[in-house]
Amino acid sequence: MSLSFFEDGDDDQVLSAINTTPLVDVMLVLLIIFLITIPVVIRTVPVHLPQEASQPSQMPPHGITIAVDRDGHVFWNDTPLADDGALAERLAAAATLDPQPEIAIRGDRDGRFEPVGKVVSAAKRAGIAKLGFITEPPPHGG
Repeated sequence: MSLSFFEDGDDDQVLSAINTTPLVDVMLVLLIIFLITIPVVIRTVPVHLPQEASQPSQMPPHGITIAVDRDGHVFWNDTPLADDGALAERLAAAATLDPQPEIAIRGDRDGRFEPVGKVVSAAKRAGIAKLGFITEPPPHGG
């Protein structure tokens, strides 16, 4: 609230004083709203992936199946591989073939993601163009 006293009877003078209290109140409310809503927007949503049936596809005869068991052991067409170096060598050799074979990865449902991720990463580094995953249809038949 602003009080002013005019001298000499000058009633025509305009008093221009801005009351900033409502502006500060609105800005404080907006700040509080943003502080509350930003963590909700940034937080990731926990997602339980559904089991869905995909279109069954026939593996070409020259395709390669890489299996990763529960313990993280890697198998190349049912042949166990000693280490990541052996996998990288076989993938590099497969990448040079013409036509390039399709690689299908079978990962154990109860296994960790890291060994499967290593296989995918090694395949991409080797230059494999066709990479897929083998899944089972849900129990209800899809």
